[in-house]
Amino acid sequence: MAKYNLKINGKIRKVDIDPSTPMLWVLRDHLDMPGTKYGCGMAQCGACTVHLDGTAVRSCSLPVSAIGKGAITTIEGLSENGTHPVQKAWIEHDVAQCGYCQSGQIMSAVALLKENPKPTDADIDNAMSGNICRCGTYLRIKEAIKTASKN
Repeated sequence: MAKYNLKINGKIRKVDIDPSTPMLWVLRDHLDMPGTKYGCGMAQCGACTVHLDGTAVRSCSLPVSAIGKGAITTIEGLSENGTHPVQKAWIEHDVAQCGYCQSGQIMSAVALLKENPKPTDADIDNAMSGNICRCGTYLRIKEAIKTASKN
């Protein structure tokens, strides 16, 4: 076990945990932050996407020991009431069906728009290709990202 002071959504959170514990389980099981979802456990589906210093990362394969002084942002940290431009665009385009992948999709979209505020269709396809949507709402996801890029 090791003690960590993690900066998550702008606040310091303390955990005493095995250093190899994936950040996903730190968030969900130890810090009661269930917005980040478990999908495949192999960093292939994108459901567990969070930001580490603004970069989209897969939390299921990121050990807590690798965080260091980095800042983690989860879906809960984008806005307190769903007013982030990407969240608003998701609602406007009725993206979610089952909703399971949506926090990871949104986190990937936010990272894309931070890096590239006016992405092309190809940019969106490339950035979002690592996020799987079982319901197939890819066209609505793309339209929501385009809408968010206008804000």
